[in-house]
Amino acid sequence: MASSNSFKLRCSIPGHEMDVRGLATAIFPEGAFVSVSRDRTGRVWVPNSSPDTGFSEMHCMSGHSNFVSCVCVIAPSETYPRGLIATGGNDNNICVFTLDRPQPLYTLEGHKNTVCTLSSGKFGTLLSGSWDTTAKVWLNEKCMMTLQGHTAAVWAVTILPDQGLMLSGSADKTVKLWKAGRCERTFTGHEDCVRGLAVISNTEFLSCSNDTSIRRWQVTGECIQVYYSHTNYIYSLAVFPDSQDFISTGEDRSLRIWRQGECCQTIRFPAQSVWCCCVLSNGDIAVGASDGIIRIFTEAEDRMASAEDLQAFEDELSKATIDPKTGDLGDIKLEDLPGREHLNEPGNRDGQTRLIKDGQKVEAYQWSVSDGRWVKIGDVVGGSNQQTSKSVMYEGKEYDYVFTIDVNEEGPSMKLPYNVTDDPWLVAHNFLQRNDLSPMFLDQVANFIIENTKGHVVGPAQIGGGDPFTGAGRYIPGSSSNASAPSGVADPFTGKGAYSSAGGQTSTNIYFPKTDFVTFEQANAPQIVAKLKELNEGAPREHKLSDDTMESLEQLLLVVCGANSPETPPTIQQISLLWKVSHWPEDIVFPVLDILRLAVRHPQVNESLCGEAEGVQLCNHLLSLMMPEGRPANQLLALRTLCNSFSGRHGRALLVSQREAVLSRAADLAAVFNKNIHIALATLVLNYAGCFHIQPDLDAKAQCLSVASRALETVQDKEAIFRLLVALGTTVASDQTAQDLARSLGVGSQISKYSTVSEPSKLGECCQLVLKELQ
Repeated sequence: MASSNSFKLRCSIPGHEMDVRGLATAIFPEGAFVSVSRDRTGRVWVPNSSPDTGFSEMHCMSGHSNFVSCVCVIAPSETYPRGLIATGGNDNNICVFTLDRPQPLYTLEGHKNTVCTLSSGKFGTLLSGSWDTTAKVWLNEKCMMTLQGHTAAVWAVTILPDQGLMLSGSADKTVKLWKAGRCERTFTGHEDCVRGLAVISNTEFLSCSNDTSIRRWQVTGECIQVYYSHTNYIYSLAVFPDSQDFISTGEDRSLRIWRQGECCQTIRFPAQSVWCCCVLSNGDIAVGASDGIIRIFTEAEDRMASAEDLQAFEDELSKATIDPKTGDLGDIKLEDLPGREHLNEPGNRDGQTRLIKDGQKVEAYQWSVSDGRWVKIGDVVGGSNQQTSKSVMYEGKEYDYVFTIDVNEEGPSMKLPYNVTDDPWLVAHNFLQRNDLSPMFLDQVANFIIENTKGHVVGPAQIGGGDPFTGAGRYIPGSSSNASAPSGVADPFTGKGAYSSAGGQTSTNIYFPKTDFVTFEQANAPQIVAKLKELNEGAPREHKLSDDTMESLEQLLLVVCGANSPETPPTIQQISLLWKVSHWPEDIVFPVLDILRLAVRHPQVNESLCGEAEGVQLCNHLLSLMMPEGRPANQLLALRTLCNSFSGRHGRALLVSQREAVLSRAADLAAVFNKNIHIALATLVLNYAGCFHIQPDLDAKAQCLSVASRALETVQDKEAIFRLLVALGTTVASDQTAQDLARSLGVGSQISKYSTVSEPSKLGECCQLVLKELQ
């Protein structure tokens, strides 16, 4: 078979809906492999018949209730002659599948946090590693032993060919060698988390790390070689069969092929995170990335993609945007860069990068030895002298800004597109007309546009700052709308007033620890009452509320919103009625939940509903509304009610006592793709973090860290991310044990990408302060 001695694309497999996090070569059928993804599935892929060079999905597996993080194949046995497939997930479980059933054959439970790595050995032995800092050895559906000794998350495990020898790599920067459940040796040398392991022989293995290096070790303890080429975290390694050559992938968008100790080829991807790789039985390479696509590369010319497909892959790569902060490009000064003529000079090694300016753009090229030319790998964004314009698409047009506006809590968000050359008053007028809103808002919307575009050059979309309807954050803020605004640093949660919290923060850290509680105060009482009446008119007869009941609920709402005299407290009858009506059918209950959300802030309601007698019932009712399959409006309002319950002493005591159940259920809502739910979830974690900063509880802090870390895997909204960062900072502030725990979960690596965010500035600033705590 002809070989080009250089790997090229064979095919692309768009089989997953989210990041591909793990790959493994299958034993059966021949040439097959297995992939797992954050979309909660595992899939088996088989090669198509020649001359088709692609793959087809043979089998889809599902059984995890959260992201699937890793996969391995268990060798055939008499009982299972085709072998088994094991997958580990963020639900802390390991699912084991046959090749003919979509559901697990059995599930292994025992880890207390995400299972992020798996390896199989002889006789059906399975080795797992977890964020809970342990590795576990499984056999015959039972945990035979737990390997304890790492002080941080175990990111990588593998079983050496010699029976009984096992390796684990950890975020504590070490690799450990285990025999019969006991640590025989600890390998030190890496300067950051160890992310991957690969066996070369009975006596040698490789490790890769966030420190951008790959190390080759002898099992006796010596590091015999260190390999450098990657420019960012290295996530995975795989060794070619019967060879000492290997491949690696990482956060620098690359797959690198290593022969005789040298990086001989670099293949760039149009995706930032290249999570995983494996070598197929025929020597081809499978790679999974953050764009959800699996790509196969081959040396065999008869299996390479067509010229059209190769060009399409190169075109896709050329359109990628590169942030210089994530690689080896350094600070870019446009005036110092050469022009396109610089590409006439050949490179001196495969994978060498070169930057050129083309007008006001910066383009990145990579030298391809096999092609003898410079291949464009993307446009560089974020250079110190660069500006881009018209970068946001909305309804088929490009805009400088697209703000998100929330007028009310139940209704959908509205988009307000704007170009810096537009008249803000005309744009505001058109926005109000288009969305059938009152003209009385004209000044507010126009001033909002002016305020949030002040001083900004034409460039990427700015996340909307203050909502013109609430005067605060893009989402309903966690503070009273009539709060005074004393002089001082702006509150990062509301953008108004001076922000301070217990513990005497210095001016360098206005963000955490945050020990006053964030609540959802905004209310439009007439709108809530109108919706309640509308739904009551259409309610089934057995659920229809009487006029007296409606009157009572309306009076209660006015009392808790402060519309009535403060001398008129809520009555016991009103509170009891609210509790009863909160059990209305789930499709119409949301305006009642909105009243409940506002009511629990009142001291008497807080005491009555959150006290020892009724509190657990309230908590269980809210948790039932927060089921992942529930209605988003109910999930959102239940979360906000829990957040607002922190306002009172009884609510805080209730939530502390029910912390494990509340946070566990809330964490599942990170998978619901709704930004308002994400902000409410982040606020709940933040309030718990504040509680346990005042009254330290390591188990509680561990759950806060775990839930925040899991949420950050999914959450995209910047306000939600900010609140999660403040929660992390509050949890680890002044607590060495909590800091160690955060390091073990790889929190620093997970959040580091936010440290360079400049819009909003509070996000990058807060992230840098959390990272400082974790140094």
